[in-house]
Amino acid sequence: MTVKLTKAEKKVEYDKKLCRLLDEYTKVLIAVADNVGSNQLQNIRKGLRGESIVLMGKNTLIRRCIKFHAERTGNNSYLSLLPLLVGNVGLILPRVISRKLVKRLRNTNDTNNEDNQRRYKKVGAPARVGLVAPIDVVVPPGNTGLDPSQTSFFQVLNIPTKINKGTVEIITPVELIKKGEKVGSSEAALLAKLGIRPFSYGLVVQSVYEDGSVFSPEVLDLTEDDLIEKFSTGLSMVTSLSLAISYPTLAAAPHVFVNAYKNVLALSIATEYTYPQAEKVKEYLKDPSKFAVAAAPVAVEAETTSAFTAAAAKEEAKEEPAEESDDDMGFSLFD
Repeated sequence: MTVKLTKAEKKVEYDKKLCRLLDEYTKVLIAVADNVGSNQLQNIRKGLRGESIVLMGKNTLIRRCIKFHAERTGNNSYLSLLPLLVGNVGLILPRVISRKLVKRLRNTNDTNNEDNQRRYKKVGAPARVGLVAPIDVVVPPGNTGLDPSQTSFFQVLNIPTKINKGTVEIITPVELIKKGEKVGSSEAALLAKLGIRPFSYGLVVQSVYEDGSVFSPEVLDLTEDDLIEKFSTGLSMVTSLSLAISYPTLAAAPHVFVNAYKNVLALSIATEYTYPQAEKVKEYLKDPSKFAVAAAPVAVEAETTSAFTAAAAKEEAKEEPAEESDDDMGFSLFD
């Protein structure tokens, strides 16, 4: 016979469990669990078993446990979780935070994988009265299977219908509920009659905690190309700012040297002062034909190469038929 614990004893056991998990895990996902049923949560726990632990509880209790853990261990890094414990949230403690794990918890239903929906992710839910629609709800055209006496529902919602073989048929697709609007009684009743469960709910990762840092889960979607692009953009901004205010930085150093050399070269060209690197430029400016002569060998070499390639291709094309002709003659002589 199991002994039923009192409320105070349950809190003590919860404290011990959470403190043990905080000692063991250094990564935490803060997940919103709005409209998630107990059966669905149990299925999510089963699906994540072996790689993550899902822990739900009252926010005040979790805050108290985190503060107690910080006082006991002297590790204040978990205190950054306290501002995130607002609303209906829970903790997911993974051994390794991967893009695959967060995507599985965050993305919408995978309609091609029913097992994945059941175990890991969101399940279809009916539209209840007063609920704020998370997505647009569109009623598709087609036969509803309802008898003609049900046309009043469609008339109230201005949905065009016709009677076809003794049943009500919707003629065109109709946007019944817009995202952000509250579900009315008529809309909820119609969707229930049509058997449409338009909404889906599940654990949605809101924030990611890792070794004292808190960041958005979208950070895990960044690829190396995205990081390189963002780094290049930031480097360009630093360089532009440095050049605009004449403040030396490592990023702007190459541009500063190039601009300085241009100024020295311009000064040398405008005056009698010269140096070896500027003499060649001065010669080209005095006689531009020298530049054309210098560039000519490169053009001639490229032209010669292409002509040689074309000639070789022609020669090869001519040789092949000649060999075939010789073979034919040889056979005719011996025959």
